[in-house]
Amino acid sequence: MKKVNIKKVFLMIADAVIVALSSLLSNSLLGLFEILVYQNNGVISVHTSRIFWIMGTNALFSFFLLFVLGCYSRVWREIKGRDYVVTGCAVTIGLTLSALLNMYANHEATVPFFFFNLVVTIAALVGFRVIFKHTFEEISNASIEENRDRTLIVGAGRAAYMILSEIRGAAADPNNPSNSILPVCLVDDDVSKFNTKVLGVDVVGTTNDIPTICKQYKVELILFAIPSCDESDRKRIMALCSKSGCRIKTVPYLSQLFLDDDKPEIMSQVKDIRIEDLLGREPITFDKARIRDFISGKVCMVTGGGGSIGSELVRQIAKYHPKQVIIVDIYENNAYDIQQELYIEYEDRLNLVTLIASVRDCDKMEQIFNEYKPQVVFHAAAHKHVPLMETSPAEAVKNNIFGTWNMVTLAEKYHTEKFVMISTDKAVNPTNVMGATKRCCEMIVQYMSQKGSHTEFVTTRFGNVLGSNGSVIPLFRRQIESGKPVTVTHPDIIRYFMTIPEAVSLVLEAAAIARGGEIFVLDMGDPVKITTLAENLIRMYGKVPYRDVEIKFTGLRPGEKLFEELLMDEEGLKETENKKIFIGNQINIDSEQLTAQLKELHKVAETNDNDATVKQLEKMVETFHHKVN
Repeated sequence: MKKVNIKKVFLMIADAVIVALSSLLSNSLLGLFEILVYQNNGVISVHTSRIFWIMGTNALFSFFLLFVLGCYSRVWREIKGRDYVVTGCAVTIGLTLSALLNMYANHEATVPFFFFNLVVTIAALVGFRVIFKHTFEEISNASIEENRDRTLIVGAGRAAYMILSEIRGAAADPNNPSNSILPVCLVDDDVSKFNTKVLGVDVVGTTNDIPTICKQYKVELILFAIPSCDESDRKRIMALCSKSGCRIKTVPYLSQLFLDDDKPEIMSQVKDIRIEDLLGREPITFDKARIRDFISGKVCMVTGGGGSIGSELVRQIAKYHPKQVIIVDIYENNAYDIQQELYIEYEDRLNLVTLIASVRDCDKMEQIFNEYKPQVVFHAAAHKHVPLMETSPAEAVKNNIFGTWNMVTLAEKYHTEKFVMISTDKAVNPTNVMGATKRCCEMIVQYMSQKGSHTEFVTTRFGNVLGSNGSVIPLFRRQIESGKPVTVTHPDIIRYFMTIPEAVSLVLEAAAIARGGEIFVLDMGDPVKITTLAENLIRMYGKVPYRDVEIKFTGLRPGEKLFEELLMDEEGLKETENKKIFIGNQINIDSEQLTAQLKELHKVAETNDNDATVKQLEKMVETFHHKVN
């Protein structure tokens, strides 16, 4: 059964009543005019005994013509000038037919009455429609505004103009996502724009006024719309936005925007602010042509290929047309995930092999090297969780150090062209087992390069990566979303941060320019205070730190230190063509001492004596000062 449209039924009834009452009103006014002007010397009104009949026929014919001409088929908010013209035509035809019928039935309708009644009726019906539409729109807009976010747009330039144009153009489509935004004001640091309007929206202040303006205008959402903003200003403005307690969305960098000249769309590219947007470091650029020349046509193997760094390595390598990509990982779930992702994206255009194996199993790894003959090996497999390795140092040694030893030995044996090891800033003056094992791995890689080999051995070292397995950001998010306090180990703890794609791009470019023995270090900008990171993340959720979400300081974990370093004291820095990448000089390794110490460490680790393992690590890594909290 078809649902009855209440608005249309109401309009039909209202039209019939308006037409009838217009006839009565027209006749009454004409009668009054006769009395005042003609003083009964002329008849222009209709006799009272006839008027009710005429009212009925006028209403009947007008309603019929309005229905036939489609005046009730329009959605109210879509009524335009043409519809008012059609309404006038319908009434004119309807009243004409009614007059002819009344003349035929001797129910006289005078000519003055006909024309006056026609004008009054059309004016009444059109006026009613205008008022009804306006009222409907006011009610609808009020209802819609209740469900729209009061939005402050940062920037009053081209991006803001495009955003406001899109929002205005989408107003007729209730399902358009742009309708979730209600722009209430703009801010801009260009003084010439003060007290001006952009498509009717006021520019009310500067970026320094953001916290005050947000309170004054009851802002719920801030939209950062300065895609060309330099990084220092971006960091400053983002910090002000985060202090407002409002949710934040941002337009991508100008270089990342996709704009079609015929129909430029920007709202679809607006994203929720990411925590890396608050780090205040310019996006790092890399020499893609050099990386392509290095990767194209080669067999590339990635150990730990299912992990956060390893999987991104695989993604980026796949873009440069390798001959074959080999994923090696002991954890089948992660390996399966990246395998399926690449199958979906590349189908049969990528020669992909996924193998479940441990770098600790030298025999299995030799089978893989012998069968696939990898030309480039990226060694990302490692135990990396600092607190867990403090309680299992023997496992850290077996996996990290001797897994690396297996890999470098096989890479040399099977004539791998380049071997790239993924290291960490925790390897510098380590205070924990994980960092010490990574420093040992760096020493092994430098030893292999130093002794002379057709394989070029290289190390890449960087700090924490945002969003990686075990990083603080996913932990903070889970805590905030579950309503629990955010836990930070120490109020003064600082870390260097970079994104996973940046870390991987560094690895690839370092591999491309490597000649063997280098430790490549990324200039990661200023260190970030973890407490500030937690506060900003809480604000990104629209909450107030320490009021809505508690920050609890739990004390430094075993092996954790307040700050990380990127370079050993004895390492100098050399610049590369990429201003963000530096090369640390190779440290001379006593090969006999290293091999002897590795044999002793292997013997101790196999006994699973954790204390003895740590002591042997301290002998091997002179800068390792084990810190037990």
